[in-house]
Amino acid sequence: MPKKVRPARNGKEEGHVPCKQVKVEAASEPSTLNFDSPSALFESLISPITPKTFFKDFWEQKPLLLQRDDPALATYYQSLFRLSDLKSLCNRGLHYGRDINVCRCISGKKKVLNKDGKVHFLQLRKDFDQKRATIQFHQPQRFKDELWRIQERLECYFGSLVGSNVYITPGGSQGLPPHYDDVEVFVLQLEGEKHWRLYQPTVPLAREYCVEPEDRIGKPMLEFTLKPGDLIYFPRGTIHQADTPPGLAHSTHLTISTYQNNSWGDFLLDTISGIVFETAKDNVELRAGIPRQMLLQAESTTAETKRLSDFLRTLADRLEGTKELFSADMKKDFVINRLPPYYVGDEAELSTPGGQLPRLDSTVRLRFKDHVILTVGPDQERSDESREKMLYIYHSLKNRRETHMMGNEETEAHGLRFPLSHVEALKQLWNCSDISVKDLSLSTDQEKENLVLSLWTECLIQVV
Repeated sequence: MPKKVRPARNGKEEGHVPCKQVKVEAASEPSTLNFDSPSALFESLISPITPKTFFKDFWEQKPLLLQRDDPALATYYQSLFRLSDLKSLCNRGLHYGRDINVCRCISGKKKVLNKDGKVHFLQLRKDFDQKRATIQFHQPQRFKDELWRIQERLECYFGSLVGSNVYITPGGSQGLPPHYDDVEVFVLQLEGEKHWRLYQPTVPLAREYCVEPEDRIGKPMLEFTLKPGDLIYFPRGTIHQADTPPGLAHSTHLTISTYQNNSWGDFLLDTISGIVFETAKDNVELRAGIPRQMLLQAESTTAETKRLSDFLRTLADRLEGTKELFSADMKKDFVINRLPPYYVGDEAELSTPGGQLPRLDSTVRLRFKDHVILTVGPDQERSDESREKMLYIYHSLKNRRETHMMGNEETEAHGLRFPLSHVEALKQLWNCSDISVKDLSLSTDQEKENLVLSLWTECLIQVV
């Protein structure tokens, strides 16, 4: 039988960028999000823009503003999170800093007004009313089922973690100074109105968070007001600020963000160690020692730089002919930190196998395919240099929704490991809707039964 995996260790333009604004008339039927599939959910989220147009013209390029005159959609957005929700949530043991920040932009600077310890709603409401402070609620999908449902589908769609924050700002106030983030951002207006100003990015596709003084960012490239049901997307690196107009009780908006540390550079750093490890097995020059006292030198010599360049070309040549990219951490980190599947009912359905036990004569089907990854890596049970490659299956069925995107929470990997000889059989399960156990590409009937039984124990297959 395979072993369960061990817990994890912890043409470019410089000028004005236009933004397409879409006005949508009220639909004859109530407009709601479509949860039939991850792609259907995203398509309904950015409707009437199609995903094809979005990724061709806007993704990582320029903002997209959707101002939609749809009462049904506005009502749905308002239901996602309200100021009144905070009263009951504060009774669940929220803490300043971890769960909630209280802040206000004063003279172009962010002033944090957090208290110590647990959040008490009466004090929170007092700071909100008297100090005109913004309440920033971190990762509300941990508590609000519909946000869990939305973000779980989006994580399947993007193949990347999806976080969120709620911002509740009193009328005539602003919570944050102009800043930019290192994530792709979708903003949904939930309550009231919010006045936004977007500026030309100083660092396109930024990786860092940086506050820019208002007198250095120039004129806005886009200025607009969001109302309930409206949405704005802007790429990471876009400088932005928002305030609630005077005369309103308050404004509530939700930011949904993704693609943090998910670039080609990140993926190259993640995979290069595996490529070097595999190449060094067959290349004696890569196993040769570096020059004596090389680590003590202040600068590299021309010969050393040339040697490294030659090695990189060797790695590139090897990469051209491979189909398996050995992801050291990115795949694993994604699956162990993402949301579990959205479900209605008993949580045990995701952690306790049910239904008929699979046998050799059974027909089976893979479950929760969007929540499972198959990857190849060195045998983690051995530490010697001759470690063989193994197949690893990780899944998010047992992940804890309450710790999603909280950063400092301990996580562990859930899944199985198999010999590399099982790769074709597992690919069959991945690529076929239904398959007979006896048709799996393994040498013996015992191996076939053991494979499906192991997957069934992890709730990853069902008998059909």
